Amino acid sequence: MNLDKIIRELDLKLLTDPQDYSQIVPSGGYASDLLSCVMAGAPHQGIWITLQSHANIVAVAALLELSAVIITESAMPEPAVIEKANREHVTLLSTSATTYTIVGKLWAAGLAAK
Repeated sequence: MNLDKIIRELDLKLLTDPQDYSQIVPSGGYASDLLSCVMAGAPHQGIWITLQSHANIVAVAALLELSAVIITESAMPEPAVIEKANREHVTLLSTSATTYTIVGKLWAAGLAAK
């Protein structure tokens, strides 16, 4: 399943600059709000689901070369965080749904944890 399909099926809001998401196939998913856990457990090129929206999520996502970060519960990053994500080529997505709901939908769609 590619990132374009995930964005459409989960009705996610793109916060960063658009690109061709049809060529990005996430390797799996990881949900946590603790940065050290994400650094230790998130799969390379996976999707990270979190309610965190501060600048450190961009640093972690760039370090792990994640496919995207889904920010849940309508948490909204500051414009400077979005600008940093664009510079680092990190895709930030937003939803009003809970982390639990998004993880369930990703699992049901066939995106497994790695």
